[in-house]
Amino acid sequence: MSQSNVKFLPDNLLVKVENGTSLLDAASQAGITLVSSCGGKGSCGACKVVVLAGHPRIMGRGSLTREQIAQGICLSCQTLVDGDVTVEIPPESRLQEHQILTLDSITSTTNIGMPTLLLEGRESGCIRESEEDLLLRYGRQPLATKVRLQMSEPSLTDNAADWTRLQLLLKRVLRTEGKPITIPLSVLQSLAETLRQAAWDVSVSLTSLANGYTVIRIEKGNDRPAYGLAIDIGTTTVVVLLINLMTGETVDSQGTYNQQARYGDDVIARIIYAGEAPENLGEMRQAVMETVNKLISGILTRNNIDSSDLASAVVAGNTIMTQLFLGINPRYIRLEPYIPTMNEVPSFTAREIGLQILPEGLVHIFPSVASYVGGDIVSGTLITDMAHREEITLFIDIGTNGEIVLGNKDWLVSCASSAGPCFEGGGITFGMRAMPGAIERINIDNSNLDISFDVIGNVSPKGICGSGLVDCLAKLRYNGIIDRAGNFQTDNLQFAKRLRLTEDEKSFIIAWAHQTGIKKDIVLTENDIKNLIRAKGAIYAGIRSLLTMMGMGIDMISRIIIAGGFGNYLNIGDSVQIGLLPDLPQENYQFIGNSSVKGARLALLSQDAWQEALQLGRKITCIELSVGPLFMDEFVSALFLPHTDLSLFPSVTN
Repeated sequence: MSQSNVKFLPDNLLVKVENGTSLLDAASQAGITLVSSCGGKGSCGACKVVVLAGHPRIMGRGSLTREQIAQGICLSCQTLVDGDVTVEIPPESRLQEHQILTLDSITSTTNIGMPTLLLEGRESGCIRESEEDLLLRYGRQPLATKVRLQMSEPSLTDNAADWTRLQLLLKRVLRTEGKPITIPLSVLQSLAETLRQAAWDVSVSLTSLANGYTVIRIEKGNDRPAYGLAIDIGTTTVVVLLINLMTGETVDSQGTYNQQARYGDDVIARIIYAGEAPENLGEMRQAVMETVNKLISGILTRNNIDSSDLASAVVAGNTIMTQLFLGINPRYIRLEPYIPTMNEVPSFTAREIGLQILPEGLVHIFPSVASYVGGDIVSGTLITDMAHREEITLFIDIGTNGEIVLGNKDWLVSCASSAGPCFEGGGITFGMRAMPGAIERINIDNSNLDISFDVIGNVSPKGICGSGLVDCLAKLRYNGIIDRAGNFQTDNLQFAKRLRLTEDEKSFIIAWAHQTGIKKDIVLTENDIKNLIRAKGAIYAGIRSLLTMMGMGIDMISRIIIAGGFGNYLNIGDSVQIGLLPDLPQENYQFIGNSSVKGARLALLSQDAWQEALQLGRKITCIELSVGPLFMDEFVSALFLPHTDLSLFPSVTN
């Protein structure tokens, strides 16, 4: 097949691709990731580009207007290369840097390996303090360790075999208490030479589990510590922590977007893509593995550490991300009765997986509960310690899915409620992820009609991210601009100049074109509002369904823990105002940040915590919300602001 050149501006990047390649894929080959919420199906309209020269083959226009088409705008996923072409990528179409929650703060990073910018987080102090308390309670006994040994040289009268000699000394130093010590063939093959070249002064790295120790590296004696990685693989973002296994110190952290985003914003789009062609699953596995390995490479370079010093890794992710990470097709998770390939995952060597750490180092993966309640939620449940507390706790991680766990030391139930991509900017006209240019806070001054907003990066706004959308919905309702069903009140003359009415839609102008970085008005349409109401309704309906099944009222909940990047920026008052979260006192709420990577860190540093995580995967009961009418009844009732039953929200007066 013939090839053509594709030039991307303003990057001034030139890439040669096969004719018939979509501009979306061509951009990916050039190292540019475009927003593609629908996974290249042409339905989201997010991957817009402008054709400046050439005549590519247009397969579809999606929802582009005549005006946009006349300007040369096309959807990159629906436009195929058919000769040399020059393309300009608008800022809003580019997947740029995210605000990413690492351990105790927010990481904003564009290029993997670049220095990390730390921004202030909102994590609750008592939660942060309890992490070290938990580690003390479980006991710091990491999943891998390293010891330095001065061995006696063999002789005619002391002629024990090399492995016997090493094994006996390790048992004495480690006080193994009867636990076996094993060695893989790959390490055993070089044992004799290594011992003699090191003059019998060696450092030995070992995995350390309940069933014993395994020698994973023998090298010349040194005092470098063993390190480990705590890894959170999210649908949207990936975070890696570098941990000193000898001291427990978190040495560094790094995060970026999941490169699988080019195949779709949500897990369903990725499941569909993985099943469309035999090679697609491999592409998606490569995308996430490349994301993780580049983060690892950046961290190692920054800290002048070699990958062979990374002795272990613990990975937490939702069930779909876990299966894609391992190259296991998740297609049956999407089909009734929604069954994953596995819930509890064996530990694999890094060599088997392709993770760039010590090849014989073990990679431990958090167990899942069910298809849509994954290892990230088990990890979050571990770090909240709710399985050891008397009071009833509600743990919520809000993203494209709202995963919810309810319970205490005696019982734990969970569910997953599909909120859709709204809270991450998907399906909203000017929605975007939490990256520079995203409006994250909005205030409407009823007295003078002014609208003020806070923008990530302190730049001109390009769109609205999840926390800004929640703010906006609450402020529109509070000021009487929309009614409880989300309809614009066109008779509200006070805000008439910001209301735009056409035959096709009604919209409200949040930022005027001269205020924005995209030179066009940023608006929220009535359809956007309905999408947001459905998303918040799904989350609240999931909470209500669990409570109803357990015969409980909201007032029986002692604490509500909010996890995740979106949750970290939620305004609790506004969230209650729109009916996203229960109407409980704000002191009942706690923010825990990235609970997935926190739990992974705890498990990495404590064998007992890792065993607890395995038990939690078996203990948590998952409620399937699609069975029976309860969830749908609750969902329909939640499609008002704040709810059909106002008695559930006594503090909401408007």
